[in-house]
Amino acid sequence: MTSSTPSVLIVEDDQQTRDLIARYLGEHAFSVGTVTNGREMDRYLSQNRVDLIVLDLMLPGEDGLSLCRRLRMESSTPIVILTAKGEDLDRILGLEMGADDYLPKPFNPRELLARINAILRRQSSGLAAGRTATRLKFLGWTIDLRLRELRDPEGAQVPLTSAEFDLLQAFCERAGRILNRDSLLNMTRGRPGGGFGRSIDVLVSRLRRKLDRTEGTSMIRTVRTGGYIFTPVVEET
Repeated sequence: MTSSTPSVLIVEDDQQTRDLIARYLGEHAFSVGTVTNGREMDRYLSQNRVDLIVLDLMLPGEDGLSLCRRLRMESSTPIVILTAKGEDLDRILGLEMGADDYLPKPFNPRELLARINAILRRQSSGLAAGRTATRLKFLGWTIDLRLRELRDPEGAQVPLTSAEFDLLQAFCERAGRILNRDSLLNMTRGRPGGGFGRSIDVLVSRLRRKLDRTEGTSMIRTVRTGGYIFTPVVEET
């Protein structure tokens, strides 16, 4: 975030839902913008700084999944998607497109606020609590905890979403240890697993595609008991 007042854009065509979110976030010291479709979103983003986007998937014209994919190709701005109750496929597709979190409708605005605050807090904190290292290295890769950047062995920056960075940081700080889905959810999103374990699988799949350069090998190994292990040796710098 670049100012003391975080800025959120709500992309939602339902006026009642849009007004509810805008009013609640406004009451909690957020600067809030609202639009109803993709065209209005593009126009707003061309003129305003935004720290996070709340994106409904069911929109007129270009749908939310398409917008999420396009946004992620252009920036790493965190995205929280809103899905209709029971639309598990759309939720999973949204995560695969690069969304950082999701919330099924109907939802409590307090929970949305908690999700938004957690994402923005992780982005602004950079370092994990109690750590002094600012960079971690593994197999020639470098993860900068302060700048929240990942660079490959050639020094090129690899774009990561906020959720992908948090997951990679959790793996690097616990390399060689088996981590189950609930543990990873607690480390990266601050809530118990419950029905959200599938989202970790999606994030791991996205992270593998960015890290694994040799076919048939993976830095993140799946454990048969239902977890993952980050195999490289990680060094602090």
